[in-house]
Amino acid sequence: MSRRHPDDTFELTLDAMAHGGSAVGHAQGRPVFVPYAIPGERIIARVVDDRGRYALAQGVTLLTPSPLRVRPRCPHFGPGRCGGCAFQHIAYEAQPDFKRDVVIDQLRRIGGFRDPVVHPTVPSPEAWGYRLSTTFYTDDAGQLCYPGTDGQTLIPIEECHIVRPELMELFEELALEEIPELERVRLHASSEGAPMIVLSTRDDQAPELEVDRPVSINFLLSDNEPVNLIGSSHVVYRVHGRRFRVTAGAFFHANLPQIERVIELVLDRLNLSGSETVLDLYAGVGTLTAFLAERASLVTAVESYPPAVTDADENLADFENVDLIEGSVEAVLPALTEQYDAAVLDPPPSGVDGRALDALAAVGPRALVYVSADPATLARDAKRLTQKGYRLIDVQPVDMLPQTAYIQCVAHFAR
Repeated sequence: MSRRHPDDTFELTLDAMAHGGSAVGHAQGRPVFVPYAIPGERIIARVVDDRGRYALAQGVTLLTPSPLRVRPRCPHFGPGRCGGCAFQHIAYEAQPDFKRDVVIDQLRRIGGFRDPVVHPTVPSPEAWGYRLSTTFYTDDAGQLCYPGTDGQTLIPIEECHIVRPELMELFEELALEEIPELERVRLHASSEGAPMIVLSTRDDQAPELEVDRPVSINFLLSDNEPVNLIGSSHVVYRVHGRRFRVTAGAFFHANLPQIERVIELVLDRLNLSGSETVLDLYAGVGTLTAFLAERASLVTAVESYPPAVTDADENLADFENVDLIEGSVEAVLPALTEQYDAAVLDPPPSGVDGRALDALAAVGPRALVYVSADPATLARDAKRLTQKGYRLIDVQPVDMLPQTAYIQCVAHFAR
């Protein structure tokens, strides 16, 4: 519903949340996406980018505010500012519901699922101060920045309310102005021992450093090869009582209680009895692998990043029923000769390579659990799996990153 004004503004009622964090309304028969708006609100909007079939707009005046609207906690939040958070203007109790709506929409529109079973999103126990790690970029003045809302501009940061407090204390103490060509600074909290700083430079030259507090410092080359400079080469996280080391450069989800919840959901969906053979694809440092190995006769874990494979080897040393393979999923799957009862996939946000999905379907495990970092690529891959003889049973969204538009899902398929 919209009514155009003489100055190119128009009234718009927002009726849904879109993938990426904008609210969407319709004007002249096409969708209009507006950031920092909330479904149910009526606004005066102005188009800032006309894409033909749809338009991107900014809110000019808020006519009818949503009762869910709250004051953002962070001064860096808003149009043209930090691009990390999308939902600080929405009361946290409503954010999981909007994320579920996005998952349903993506499965319908991209996946072609008419009535997918999508459960209410599992909310995060902590809506603030939960992030185990964060990455800053440096601008020309050497200031630590987050990417802006356009994904390109760098916004100098003075505070961040979703990062663990101990990391913000470390951030406030950092004095890195003396490092020439500094490009990126990644901070990691740890369940035990010192936090970790990971540095990257534009010229791939490791800096000489001195520190006066307990902290590990590592250097990441442009090919993602880590180099230890001070202290430990890794941090340690405790997940369901197990200890996992994570080397600089390896991926680990940023919300510890929600990692544990995802593991519980995966194990619940697979319902292993102890006799099954299981594939764990995109296994990372072996977090899921360990809990699968406690319940299966054999777990074959596949991971392409060498330092993560080294971590997994250490993290899974007490298991004799784990076969750890270094390589890409699309390269490894066709070479496997074992029959598998079940498979778990935990790919990056880009989803699963089509060749890998075809090879997985050829292996033919009866049950699949897909841990997705992006509902659009989940919907795309789910469609391909259904064409290969799998049925989508249900999807469980998990709010891994409150205040952001990021949506984690655990999707269950059966052959």
